[in-house]
Amino acid sequence: MWLKHRFRFKEFRHGKVSPFSAEGISPLIWHIHEMLFGFGATIAVGFLLTAAQTWTKIRSFNGLVLLLLTGIWLAVRVLLLSNSVNLQLLALWWLVSIGYLAYMVIRAKSRRNYPFIPLLSAMMLLNLAFLLADIFGDTALALHLSRSAILMFGLLVGIVGGRVIPFFTERGADGAQVKATPLVDKLLPIVTLLGVFVFFSGHFIALPFTPAAPLIAAGILHLRRLYCWDPISTRKVPLLWSLHASYLALGLGLLLLGASYLTDAIRFADALHLITIGTIGGIILAMIARVSLGHTGRALEPHASLNIAFALILFGALARFILPLFQQASLGWDIAAASWIIAFSLFLWHYTPILFSARH
Repeated sequence: MWLKHRFRFKEFRHGKVSPFSAEGISPLIWHIHEMLFGFGATIAVGFLLTAAQTWTKIRSFNGLVLLLLTGIWLAVRVLLLSNSVNLQLLALWWLVSIGYLAYMVIRAKSRRNYPFIPLLSAMMLLNLAFLLADIFGDTALALHLSRSAILMFGLLVGIVGGRVIPFFTERGADGAQVKATPLVDKLLPIVTLLGVFVFFSGHFIALPFTPAAPLIAAGILHLRRLYCWDPISTRKVPLLWSLHASYLALGLGLLLLGASYLTDAIRFADALHLITIGTIGGIILAMIARVSLGHTGRALEPHASLNIAFALILFGALARFILPLFQQASLGWDIAAASWIIAFSLFLWHYTPILFSARH
């Protein structure tokens, strides 16, 4: 009896047994949606709406409006667990967020930030199409759309990371020799978008080539950029080396995604988790650890245990990619999940009192 329950728990843990409604979205799609859109995209939108205040000198969402937008976000989380997905609420959350960001940057004529509007709009459309595909029973299409969204997220990280990481490094790392990369900065969006376009189109039409070349090229460009930011100089500064390590995961992840088209030894889905866990998870944890201190008037010196949190995210990403190569996929999933939970629990443990207390 104990053994039976043990295996039943293992199946539940890996999504084979689910409490989800049969008429709603599937467990795998729920997992992807909540990690990529419910968590990652929400953080990205929140960051852009906050940063846009500095770019435009226009006040972003606050007070009751922000509370209502948060309520819509929470309602979507609940509805996704039922048989009433209610895409109208999800679309409303996206449209309000993108619309106000567009209002801020266009009114201030902040042309440098105009690209965020079509980028977020594309992610919104992928989000809605992703859920619709699964609702209508085409899980393969849903997976393809989610992977396209992850590649778009990589483009977003490239744009934002290209601004903040070298800036933070110059200001925070002693002796850092940060070099400008104007040519790489111009090439990266073009090469990345080419890779996304080829990857996205390949599901619908037969192409005589794969996205391997542009994905590998984008990975190399990211790594070249990172080298010019002098990552070694950040080794003693947790809030910096964590950003550099997360950006490293993006470059390596894109390289391996491209390589997955050239060898059967690398699975696309496993390489993708270097980006979803190592880059998206890692850079979010590093950024919220930093801005939570800065925006509350505190010194940019996180608790020592945040070193462990940053390292755990990267360890989980590596385990999720490497262990499946040795037919240990289940173990890789468990290590990645445990690493993620512990890392973000450490953040909550140390930062909840900070965020609920008065600004210093």
